[in-house]
Amino acid sequence: MKNTTLTMSFNTERLDALTYHMGKKEADLQEELKDYLQKLYEKYVPQATREYLDDRIAREENTRPSRPNRQRNADRQAEERSSV
Repeated sequence: MKNTTLTMSFNTERLDALTYHMGKKEADLQEELKDYLQKLYEKYVPQATREYLDDRIAREENTRPSRPNRQRNADRQAEERSSV
């Protein structure tokens, strides 16, 4: 499954203050937002639906074709050139 990017508006001065104070505590705003979004997902999406989606995502990841190894392709091309 693909990911979706969320965009939202927030007062610039408040965001600056938030990131400044989070930085003092070595907290990352994006990670905090991801964690909170996950909690909302778990709160509002029924368990059966979450299990179905987890299974579907896992199956999709297992059937996704792997990327060809660049080094393997380079080696193969070098062999083809040397055999000519």
